Amino acid sequence: MMKITYFLEVSSSWCFWAEPTWADLKHRYGGRADFDWKIARMRPEDWPVSREQCAWFYRRSGTILRSPFMLDASPYEPPKAGEYPAASLVAEAARDLGFAGDEIRLALSHAEKREGRPVRRMDVAVEVAVAASDGRLDAEKLLVAARSDAVAARIDASTREFFSHQITQRPAFFLEDAIGDKAVFSGLTRIEPIAATIDAMLADCAAYASFRAHFGDPPAV
Repeated sequence: MMKITYFLEVSSSWCFWAEPTWADLKHRYGGRADFDWKIARMRPEDWPVSREQCAWFYRRSGTILRSPFMLDASPYEPPKAGEYPAASLVAEAARDLGFAGDEIRLALSHAEKREGRPVRRMDVAVEVAVAASDGRLDAEKLLVAARSDAVAARIDASTREFFSHQITQRPAFFLEDAIGDKAVFSGLTRIEPIAATIDAMLADCAAYASFRAHFGDPPAV
């Protein structure tokens, strides 16, 4: 089994564009890989400085990926000093309440980028998350969890892990196989290079397993 980790920021436009690739990877390699996503907190300097600049970035990414629609920059507000956008906090907090999959963070990203809802605000993010859970999430419990030290600590830890790979761009995909090989893709949204690498890593693992079946473990001396 391989392990594939997707580092993201819920309010990142490039992560929005990477979601079809993540879904395709899970479909292609389900049963052959373990999948997990982790928040990689964006630094203050990583955010656009204005709504106008945000719209410019959305136009750039949208045209690069040949999107038939433009992302909605209307709800964008530059983070205030010491403030972290709520969407990622809420998505991470939902894990503690039984929603460790993709559905909550996808709903938050879609609400912001396609519906123009300001999910960087805690009340809006919680409302979107509860609706995406069909009411199974309790708004008060989710709010408490999103504001908890435990959630903040997990995001800090996963952000440190992200930077430990000597990368800066999200989305990022970290691949690790059973024989210790590793590969990192930072900033890429297209599936082709990632899938080609996974295929090569799985083939190497199969070759190791075949050799071991024929010759066993290496001699002790």
